[in-house]
Amino acid sequence: MDNFIVHSLLLISLLLLLYGAARVFYSIWWKPRRLARRLNLQGIKGTPYRPLIGDMKELVKLISEAWSKPINLNHQIVQRVDPFTLNNVQKYGKISICWSGTRPRLIIKDTELMKEVLSNKQGHFSKPPLNPLILILTRGLTTLEGEKWATRRRLINPAFHLERLKEMLPAFSTSCSMMIERWKNMASPQGTGDMDVWPELQNLTSDVISRAAFGSSYEDGKRIFELQRELIVLVIEAMQTLYIPGFRFIPTKKNQRRKKLNSKIKSMVRNVIERKEHTMSIGQSKVDDLIGLLLQSNKDNQMTTEDVIEECRQFYLAGQETTSSWLTWTLIVLAMHPDWQEKAREEVLQICGKNEPNFEDITHFKIITMILYEVLRLYPPVIALYQHTNNETKIGDISLPAGVDVTLPFLLNNHDPELWGDDVEEFKPERFSEGVSKASKDQLAFFPFGWGPRTCIGQNFATMEAKMTLATILQHFSFRLSPSYIHAPYTVMTLQPQHGAHITLHGLQVVS
Repeated sequence: MDNFIVHSLLLISLLLLLYGAARVFYSIWWKPRRLARRLNLQGIKGTPYRPLIGDMKELVKLISEAWSKPINLNHQIVQRVDPFTLNNVQKYGKISICWSGTRPRLIIKDTELMKEVLSNKQGHFSKPPLNPLILILTRGLTTLEGEKWATRRRLINPAFHLERLKEMLPAFSTSCSMMIERWKNMASPQGTGDMDVWPELQNLTSDVISRAAFGSSYEDGKRIFELQRELIVLVIEAMQTLYIPGFRFIPTKKNQRRKKLNSKIKSMVRNVIERKEHTMSIGQSKVDDLIGLLLQSNKDNQMTTEDVIEECRQFYLAGQETTSSWLTWTLIVLAMHPDWQEKAREEVLQICGKNEPNFEDITHFKIITMILYEVLRLYPPVIALYQHTNNETKIGDISLPAGVDVTLPFLLNNHDPELWGDDVEEFKPERFSEGVSKASKDQLAFFPFGWGPRTCIGQNFATMEAKMTLATILQHFSFRLSPSYIHAPYTVMTLQPQHGAHITLHGLQVVS
C-alpha cells in the first residue's frame, strides 16, 4: 500500500512537471512561433524571434547610442528619439514585425490602417498587458476597456465640453500670471535672464490642473500633485529596471515609499471629494471644477468615490506632462525661428493688446494655432500609441490573430516626406493655414490627439491652455536659445528635452 502511494505521488509530480514544462514551451516557443508564422505567411517581415528577451537588447543598444550625444539645431529628430522603430521600418517596410519579449509587435506605419485600429468598436483591440507598476499611478479612463470604458467616458464627457472649459479659464489665467511675475523677478535689472523653461512649464501645467481639478481646494490639490509627481519618478525608475513578477510586494525602501505615497494621495483626494459632496448638497459650492463636474455627472452613482479619485489622478497624469512637453518644444522652436515668434506676437498684440487673453481672443488666434499644430507634428509629446489584439480581427487585407501587440508610430508618420513633402523636416506652420485636413498630402494623416472613439478627452482643455500660455508669454517676453542649450529630445513617458530647455528671455515694454 505504501509503495502504491509513493508511486502515485511520483506520477502526479511527474505529470505536474510535464504540464509545467509544456506550458513554458508553449509560452516561450510554440505560441510566439505560431503567431509569427501567421504574419509571415501574409508577406509581413521583421526581426527573428529571440526567446524571452525579444528585441530588448537591440532596442536598448540603439537608444543608448542615440541618447548619448545631442543633435544639430534642426528638426530631424526621429533617428535620435526612436531609432529602433525607424530602423525596423526602413529594413522591413511600413508593416513590419518586432518582438516585445515573447509577444510579436506589429508596427503599422500606414495612416489608413492606423485609423482602422483606432476606430475599432468591436473590442478587438485593447491596451497591451500593463506593467502592474503603471496601475499604481492611475486606474482611470485610459486603463479601462469595453463597457466599463464606454460608461466612464460617457460620465466624464460633460466635464470637458467647451462651455464648461470656459469656466476654468480664470484658473489658466491665474497660473499664467503667477509664472510671468516669477520670470520677471528672476530676470536681471535689464529684464534679461537665462532660464530652463522645462521645469517652469511643468510647474505651470501642474498648477493649472490643481486649480481646474480642485477649485477652492487648490492648496490641497497642489500638495496631492506634488506627491503624485514623486510617485511618478519612483515608478519610472522601477520600470527602467528588469521587471520581476512579485518584486513590488517585497518591502524594500522604495517599494514601501511607493505604497505610502499611493495611500496618502488616495486619502487626501477622498477628503477633498467628501468635502465637495457636502458643500454641493447644502448649496454652498459652485460646480466650477473637475471634481464638482464629476460628482454632478455621477447622479446615478455609477462611479464610486474610488473611481472619482482615479479620474483625478488620471487627469494629472495625462494632462500635466503632455501639455508641458508641448509648450516647452513650442518655446524652443520659436526661439530657433524668431521670424515666426514675431508673427505670433504681432497677432497676440493685435487681438489682445495689453489685456489677458479671454475665450473670445483664443478662438481668433490663427498664427498661434498654426504654430502649435506644426510643433505637435515635429515634436509630438506622445510619439506612438500601443494596442493589443484581444480577438482575431482584420485591418485592411491583414488578418491579425489574438495576442499580437500593435505599434502606431505617430512620430515616424509626422516626419514622412511621402505624407508631408520634401520639406517635411522644416518648421512651416503655414502647412496648417487651411486646417488639419489639408495640411498633408494624405487627408487626415495627422491625429496628435488620437482618432475615433478614443480621441483624447482632454484635447480642448490642453489646446486652450497651450494657446493662453503661449499668448501670455509672447505679450511679456521675447526669447532666444541660450548658449548653454543642448538639442537632445528623448522620451520618458513623453517627448522631453534631455538636458533641459535653456532659453534667454528679454522682457518687453508694457504693450499698448
